[in-house]
Amino acid sequence: MSDLFWNILLLIGGFGALWFGAEWLVRGAARIATDMGISPVVIGLTLVSLGTSAPELVVGVVAALDDRTGLLIGNVMGSNLANIGLILGATAVIRPLAVADRVISRDVPIMVLVTIFIFPLVLDNAVVVGDGLILLGVLVVYVAFTFRTADEDLSQLGQGADADSGEGEDAAHGLLLNLGLVAAGAVGLALGGQAIVKGASFLASELGASEELIGLTVVAVGTSLPELVTAVVAAARQQADIAVGNIVGSNIFNLTAVLGVSALVSELPVDSSILTRQLPAVLAISLLVWPITASASRVRRSEGVLLLVAYFGFMIWIGFAS
Repeated sequence: MSDLFWNILLLIGGFGALWFGAEWLVRGAARIATDMGISPVVIGLTLVSLGTSAPELVVGVVAALDDRTGLLIGNVMGSNLANIGLILGATAVIRPLAVADRVISRDVPIMVLVTIFIFPLVLDNAVVVGDGLILLGVLVVYVAFTFRTADEDLSQLGQGADADSGEGEDAAHGLLLNLGLVAAGAVGLALGGQAIVKGASFLASELGASEELIGLTVVAVGTSLPELVTAVVAAARQQADIAVGNIVGSNIFNLTAVLGVSALVSELPVDSSILTRQLPAVLAISLLVWPITASASRVRRSEGVLLLVAYFGFMIWIGFAS
């Protein structure tokens, strides 16, 4: 009874840390985007995505060190499914989301290509050190490409950064404060995600669930809560670009940074179910979001419902096939 009480308390504390962490992260990131003249969607695709992917990265490294690869890879696949189906879907149902042109024409296709790229890497039923280095190389190229093409977005928005260049010291002070806000938010998200995963994993293990199933469901949803809270907060604060960019960027970070760093820690055996069910499901829902976002440069409520139905449908299919 005592263990149950403390784990429920851990869950509640985790939710609180997630909420404040998301609020700080979105607020700081939005201010940085405005002050530096960087498109908010670029901040969402990089800085915010890295912060909200921290729980997946921490869980991945810990799981690799503990030789719990089923939990690790199930977490990555489940998180990517949840990011698109559950989080983007639920957020769009609450508030329809506008989607930036660059996300439709560049970032969603890149997310799909990165997902496809995982297939040949895991054909030998393992993610080894060499694969990890390749994935991290892909991440570096993606981040560099994102910031390089940000100049085009800025030119479309109207060269806003130079106007405040005369405020030197105040601008630098404001930037440091906002970076601190982003850092504090990322820490809150990471701690909150870890607390929720620990508490939820304890509850799930009491039910006798398998490690793979825990990774795909409880841990995946737990580590995706930062993306959910960040997306909802961003949408409520009229920062839809950050919300959508965060989801797409997080999926790319999960496949490259989480798998890549974890593979450097320890070789990751890959169960055949990853190739036959989980990875195809991630690819299918990634392909589904492409025409949805391109249809009217927004995700409507009805399309949010479609994504939710797809998510639960894939989870049921994977669950029954396991």
